[in-house]
Order: sequence, then C-alpha cells, then structure tokens
Amino acid sequence: MPDDAGSPQRPEVEAFFDPVSNTVSYLVHDPETGSAAIIDPVLDFDHSSGRLTTASADRLLERLAEQDLQLLHVLETHAHADHLSAGHYLRMKTGATLAIGEKITAVQKVFAPIFEADDVAFDGAAFDLLLADGQTLALGSCEIRVLHTPGHTPACICYHVGDAIFVGDTLFMPDFGTARCDFPGGDAAELYHSIQKILALPDDTRVFTCHDYLPQGREQYVWESSVAEQRQSNIHVGAGKAEADFIAMRRERDSKLAAPKLILPSLQVNIRAGTLPPPEASGNVFLRLPVNAFPGFEQTSDALQAKVEDFQPDWHI
Repeated sequence: MPDDAGSPQRPEVEAFFDPVSNTVSYLVHDPETGSAAIIDPVLDFDHSSGRLTTASADRLLERLAEQDLQLLHVLETHAHADHLSAGHYLRMKTGATLAIGEKITAVQKVFAPIFEADDVAFDGAAFDLLLADGQTLALGSCEIRVLHTPGHTPACICYHVGDAIFVGDTLFMPDFGTARCDFPGGDAAELYHSIQKILALPDDTRVFTCHDYLPQGREQYVWESSVAEQRQSNIHVGAGKAEADFIAMRRERDSKLAAPKLILPSLQVNIRAGTLPPPEASGNVFLRLPVNAFPGFEQTSDALQAKVEDFQPDWHI
C-alpha cells in the first residue's frame, strides 16, 4: 500500500548470507508496526557428514528478538534445489504462516516419486498457504503482493513489498544474469516473460536476489540492485534483449551446467516444506540418494536401469 503521499512504502530489509550455498535470506519488516516476514530461510546441512543444524535460522530468530519484531510469515520463492529450507523450523518456533506458490503441487508431483516419498501428497498441504498471482498478504501497514514468475521452475513467485521486490532465483545481479531453465517444468520463454513483469516496475524499485556467486571481476558479494539497473545492464536480459536471443543463450548455457551440489537432499526436504522424511523403524531418519534418477532431470530410463544393475553385486557368488 502506498503512503499518504502516494509513494510506495519502504520496508526495512536485512540480508543474511549463507556462504555454503551462496543463498541470501531476508528479514523484512514494517517499521511502523514491527510486523515481519522471513524470505527463503536456510537450514544448515553438511553433505559430507549428513549433519543438520539450525545456526542460520537461529540467527534470524535472534534478530527478531533483538528488534522486538513479530514474525507473521515465512515465505518461500520456490522449492530450492541448492539448500534445505528452514521454513518448518521457523514455523514451529514462532507460529508464523509458511507460504509458497500454488504451483508447488506440480513440483511435488515430479519429485516425490523419484524419492519414493509416499508421505508427500501432491496438494501442497505441507504448507499453510499456497499463493496465486496477484494475491496479497498483510504485513502490518505494508502489503505483500505475489507475482507468479515461472521459468526457472513452474512454482516460482516473487514478493513485491512496497518499494522492494524479492525475486528468488528469477534474476541475479546484473553482472551475473538470470536463472537456469533446465529443471522439470522450466522454460526459457516463460522466464523471459516473467522477467518482463519485474522490469515493468518503477525504476527505483529495489531488487533483492536469492543468490550471489561473485562473477569474475567482482570481489564482494552483493544482492541488491534496482529495476533500472536490471533493465539496462543485466547481461542476459537487459538493454532490450530480444526474446529469441535470450532463449538461445539460455538453452546453450543450461546445456553446460552441472546439477546443484545439494539438489538431492534439498528437494526431498523442500517438497515437504522443510520437514524431514519420516523415521524408519529404527527411529533413524534417512535422506535418499537415488542412483541415475536425474539424467537430464528425468526419470531413470530402461537403459540407465541396466547400467545401475551392472553395479549391483551378485550376492550368490
């Protein structure tokens, strides 16, 4: 909602950078009321040891307490493939509402079978709110408006709060470009049109990205730009880049990208809204690493299954 003078409100934004996954989580609050939201929180996971901790999320909780803020919403921009979400942990600690885009159901439908996650319903019920394009949430005297921005994944959304927009993986800093589109349901043409929604916002709208990767020539991590800077200087889509050129660039670039390091643990937790798989009979919890289940992000083919069987020992020898 604009202020009395007609200008967009300016929420307070504090960024928390996770160097392990290069993820930026945001604490956003209305300075008038102290109502707060957290966007894209990280659950700390050490892949080599399987150790799970909550240090990053606890920093957010400590900051809420220090500023005497009331957490109303935990907001996910999409089901991340590069870090585990602390959304459920923060929900349990605070009673905040956990929300994500309504198309998460399509993501659950693709990935739950890969992990044989029979506890995951394809209805998004693990989250408290499924958000549609144009939907709004109250944040004290501020308003959070949802933009559906598919292309990276079908479930991607951005959160527009006053003079700020939180774009998830849709855009990166202007010198790094845009999101990959080779995940299931990803589409370069859709991403191009989603980005145009963002670039149509006022020039001075603050743009907050979910990641930064230190491109060559830059020595410091940054995550805030403006719509004007993105429109003019984004190396993939700025300066009036044509849709066909963008699609060709994106397809060529994506064909050379490796899968994110934490894609397997991340997705099976994040489609569960940040909860872990149910424990086994022993009481232990396991994350699954399906073998050859992600060739080109597709289900295992008969040919690949034959290769898997080649590595299975003959226990009768």
